[in-house]
Amino acid sequence: MLLSRYLNPAESYRKKRGVDFFNDFLSSLDENIGSDALVDFKPAVNTREGKDAYHIDVDLPGVKKEDISVDVENNILSISGKRETKSEVKEEDYYRVESSYGKFERSFTLPEKVDAENIRAACEDGVLEVVIPKLQIKHKSSKKIAIK
Repeated sequence: MLLSRYLNPAESYRKKRGVDFFNDFLSSLDENIGSDALVDFKPAVNTREGKDAYHIDVDLPGVKKEDISVDVENNILSISGKRETKSEVKEEDYYRVESSYGKFERSFTLPEKVDAENIRAACEDGVLEVVIPKLQIKHKSSKKIAIK
């Protein structure tokens, strides 16, 4: 069995002389955060099951309806799109422009016995609601058979 000694990260910094702890910490953050982490966007999703359907609510503030896509393929429901925002403030001695861009995609495996042909989606007030109807299974009524 191979044993290795645990080294406390704070101790290793203390042992190094002439190292600026704060600057070292900030540079490690820059290395760990990629540019994708700053522009991608992961919307919050709530799912629930009703009596006749499954519901998926996706929070998409600032996303236009035209920039959202809902697809079903191989029993997988995919919701994707992009968000583009631009804020511009012009004043007499002040000018500020802020913009952001992010793509998103969320996928869900559909449960068995859903009516994939009648899935519907609506977007209102920054919330996309996807309704996945359940297949209605008709229970066969019992029939009394006369014995001759």
